[in-house]
Amino acid sequence: MQIRSVRTLLFALVVLSMSAAAFAQIGVAIAFGPPALPVYEQPICPGDGYIWTPGYWAWGDDFGDYYWVPGTWVLAPEVGFLWTPGYWGWGGDRFVFYEGYWGPQVGFYGGINYGFGYFGNGYEGGRWDNGHFFYNRAVTNVNVTVIRNVYNTTVINRTVNRVSYNGGNGGVNARPTTEQEAAAHERHIAAVAAQTQHQQEARSNPQQRASTNEGKPPVAATDKPGDFRSNVVKAREAGAPYVRPANRGGNQPRANESNSRPENDNSSENKRSDSKSDRPSKPMHARDLPPAERPSAPNTGNPKTDQKYQQQQEKQFAKQEQERQKLQQKQDKEDQRVAQKNADDKGRQQVEQHHQQQTQQLQQRHEQQQQKLQQKQQPRERNQPKPQR
Repeated sequence: MQIRSVRTLLFALVVLSMSAAAFAQIGVAIAFGPPALPVYEQPICPGDGYIWTPGYWAWGDDFGDYYWVPGTWVLAPEVGFLWTPGYWGWGGDRFVFYEGYWGPQVGFYGGINYGFGYFGNGYEGGRWDNGHFFYNRAVTNVNVTVIRNVYNTTVINRTVNRVSYNGGNGGVNARPTTEQEAAAHERHIAAVAAQTQHQQEARSNPQQRASTNEGKPPVAATDKPGDFRSNVVKAREAGAPYVRPANRGGNQPRANESNSRPENDNSSENKRSDSKSDRPSKPMHARDLPPAERPSAPNTGNPKTDQKYQQQQEKQFAKQEQERQKLQQKQDKEDQRVAQKNADDKGRQQVEQHHQQQTQQLQQRHEQQQQKLQQKQQPRERNQPKPQR
């Protein structure tokens, strides 16, 4: 007991001596990256002292999907503090989320171009001066009749992509600077209560989920945190064509994940796609099925026969896609009902098992239909007269 007490005391002393940036964080590790950042307008600043916090994709482990947390204006918790956004980074075998924080300097946020002053490095949307925050009208939406502490400095934004994660396959290739590493060890404040409430509001809204809005959330930004009904801004478009991930397996919550922000490994060894071991052998949902390949044009040497075969293939392809989308919509609605009812683990497991059975039956039926169509066409192809030379 004495040894255990001494160890506990030593651990407490070590924790007290650590900076806020080095604290272990509770996060999740996801096998596939978040969608691209959507395109949206910034709502007008509601008043003096509000600082813009950009929108981002968060992960809901209870429903297994990314959801969009809208960008919003938030009152700074202290004079002189700025917001460093959170970001997704490739951790070697999974994508890990690094939480945002308030501090006297803007630190590293993955090099992600969130827009509106957060162009991947620092913040160009405003600055503190003698206890007042001054807004850069060149990149922020401010009503000068209400807020007079403004300035205008043109910022050249050379980044054109809307990639939402750092490292990995297709991610932003950025590393923290010496100044950003130093900023990570300054005194920090975690997201304030209004931001936490804002995130929970987004989490509870099924329309904010990527699988539902396909990268184009209906609430992309708000003028104040937590208000999803008045003065909301819809996304104009998705940042890139939305691709439903084929792999939703292996997404394990990692409690006490040590996510020190500057320690983001972008080495070539880690820039690889998910390994085969991460991929489930059987799809769980209709959205997990691999994208259907459009049938290639037959070539039997007889144009009329080829045209007939092509029409049959296209008709079957269209029907299968319709059946797949119908099942997917049905499963998504059932998942939403389960999430709204806060079902226990047993209830969710029963629904997941039912979805897996439905998906596998659909996949098997479509494969049999395709094989049957091919077998039907093959004998006719062999009986066609050979083209004369």
